Amino acid sequence: MSDMDHLCFDTTKIDKIQDLLERGVTVYPYKFERTDTIDEIKKRFSDIGHEKSADEVSTAGRVYVVRQHGKTIFADIGDSDGRIQLYLRKNDLGEEEFNLFRQYIDAGDIIGVVGHVFRTKMGEITIWVDRFELLAKSVCPLPEKFHGLKNIETRYRQRYLDLIMNEESRETFRTRSRIISLLRQFLFERDYLEFETPTLQPIYGGANARPFTTTITTSTRNSTSGLRRNSTSSAWSSAVLRRSSR
Repeated sequence: MSDMDHLCFDTTKIDKIQDLLERGVTVYPYKFERTDTIDEIKKRFSDIGHEKSADEVSTAGRVYVVRQHGKTIFADIGDSDGRIQLYLRKNDLGEEEFNLFRQYIDAGDIIGVVGHVFRTKMGEITIWVDRFELLAKSVCPLPEKFHGLKNIETRYRQRYLDLIMNEESRETFRTRSRIISLLRQFLFERDYLEFETPTLQPIYGGANARPFTTTITTSTRNSTSGLRRNSTSSAWSSAVLRRSSR
C-alpha cells in the first residue's frame, strides 16, 4: 500500500464507528479530564519500580501501536510531548471493556486512560490501565509502523499526517512558530503594524498587479491572484510588516 492510500477513508473503521454508535458508545465525546501529560508522567515517575504507583494518573493521546497477547494488551499512545506504553488486562477491565478495546481501538484513534504507573521487566515506564475512554475514532489508517511516512510529496501535501508521524517535523514547526512569535513581538514593540495581502480571491483586485487564475483542486473553485512585476515589491509577500506613523 502506498503512502497516498493511507489518506483514503477506511470502510472498516467507518463500520466500527457505526457498530459503536449502535452499542451506545460516544465516539467523539465532549471532553476528558487529563491530569498529566505523558512527559510529566515520565518525569514524575522516573524512579518508579515494578510495583504499581499509589497515585493515579489520567492522560490522553493518539494510539500508535496495539499489541495483543491473549488476555493482555500492550499499546503505545503519544501526545505533543512524547509516547508511553499502556498495559491492559482482561481481569482488571472486565470482559466487556477489554473486548471493546481489542475489537474497536486501532492505530490512529485518540483515547483517554486512567491508571497507575509501573516499570516493566524491560525497564519501560508503563501505565497499568484501570479504565479507558475513546475520545476520537480515526477514519484513515496511519502509515505502516516500521517504514513510516517516507513519500516526500505526501509529507508536504498532507502536513497533518507528517506531523502525526514524524517528531522531527513537529519540532521543526515548533521552532518555526517560536521564531515567528519572537519576530512579531520584536516588531510590535517598535510600533510596526502587520497586515496581509490577499493571495487567492474569487474576484480579481490588486492595483497594478498582473492577475492570473488558478484552481483549488479539492473544491474545483477558480481563484485569482496578482503579483507585481517588481520583485522587490511587498505584493510578492502574503504578509507584510510596515512601521506605523507616529
